[in-house]
Amino acid sequence: MSPADIPTVAVRDLPKDGVALLDVREDDEWAAGHAPGAKHIPMGELPARVGELDDLPDDQPVYVICRSGGRSARAAAWLNASGWDAVNVAGGMGSWKQEGRPMVGDHPGVEPEVL
Repeated sequence: MSPADIPTVAVRDLPKDGVALLDVREDDEWAAGHAPGAKHIPMGELPARVGELDDLPDDQPVYVICRSGGRSARAAAWLNASGWDAVNVAGGMGSWKQEGRPMVGDHPGVEPEVL
């Protein structure tokens, strides 16, 4: 699947609520700041842990996000080739933050950030 064939959506076009969001960034990036309610599976672990996506709603696509959109594009391509309905989130968490979407982090008292 070429990059042009990967379904992609801008953060501003995502629904505000109820999105099945998969964050494929590394643990330190996730801990620094992530979207509330997102599922976290680092990209390198996705093939071994793909079964964890079974608990996501099956009536909508899985929206895949990373820091800037590169890793999530590769993960979305792999998921689509594996029978999932996956959409890359263009611009990643950088765009998420720029659009003013909510973020949470794993460090109490520290403002969530995008690494």
